[in-house]
Amino acid sequence: MAKTAIIFGGLLILEGLGFYLGIQPEEGKATSITALIPSFFGIPILLGGLLALKEQLRMHAMHGVVLLALLGFILSAGRLMMTLASEDGVKPTSGASLGLMALFCGLLTGLCVKSFIEARKKRQSETAEPTE
Repeated sequence: MAKTAIIFGGLLILEGLGFYLGIQPEEGKATSITALIPSFFGIPILLGGLLALKEQLRMHAMHGVVLLALLGFILSAGRLMMTLASEDGVKPTSGASLGLMALFCGLLTGLCVKSFIEARKKRQSETAEPTE
């Protein structure tokens, strides 16, 4: 699961940088720093994945990763819903960025929860007494 966190962290970093560098700002304006928000989530997720490569840090690091991923999903999906419901509508670039961040963070959260459930079942089956 640590490698999965590293991959998703990298994807979020690339997404943020891609939208920040790829957006053409209006004349006389700078590109908004908010385009980098996915990167701000991706960096600690990637670092958590790297920490999780060490056995003794795995559980705590992955719980931190899933917390960040869940927060990223809630914030990006909520913001996308609010933007879609507004009268102004959504700009294509911000909608795509919010949608991608929600997708990446939602998938990572789901994969982490699945992994946590499997790990708990494995621990319980190893500690269960044999029925002979």
